[in-house]
Amino acid sequence: MTTPSNNFNKATNAIRERSGFLNGFKEFISRGNAVELAVGIVIGAAFTSVVTAIVEGLINPLIGGIFGKPNLDNIWTISLGDAAIMPGMVLTALLNFLIVAAAIYFIVVLPLNTLAARRKQGEEPEPAAPAEDVILLQEIRDLLASQAKPRP
Repeated sequence: MTTPSNNFNKATNAIRERSGFLNGFKEFISRGNAVELAVGIVIGAAFTSVVTAIVEGLINPLIGGIFGKPNLDNIWTISLGDAAIMPGMVLTALLNFLIVAAAIYFIVVLPLNTLAARRKQGEEPEPAAPAEDVILLQEIRDLLASQAKPRP
């Protein structure tokens, strides 16, 4: 039989569990990684529009000038009855991917790697001091060597 005090205890335990969950979520959000991830997603979305503009404003007109069509979507079509296989559409998507990958590499990855290499050159780690037991063993060795008498 449940009593009001048992129900009250169950309710307070449930509230404590939820507050622990909320505290954990608050810690997760306040960590830099989650915020950096959110910023990265927003910047990535904005960067996508820039790359789309480059592809539609520069690359596709060049393709149109070379092949006589505005993009590679319909440059090669294989008809199978009523279905159409369009490898040109795959080529357009592949070209877009390569442009995005190259832009990200040259605009983001390469400068960050260069910066990290410069920082690493400026900060030469000091050699680690020998451990205390190694120092003691060296002192014992030196002491024994100084006490040893050369024998004729």
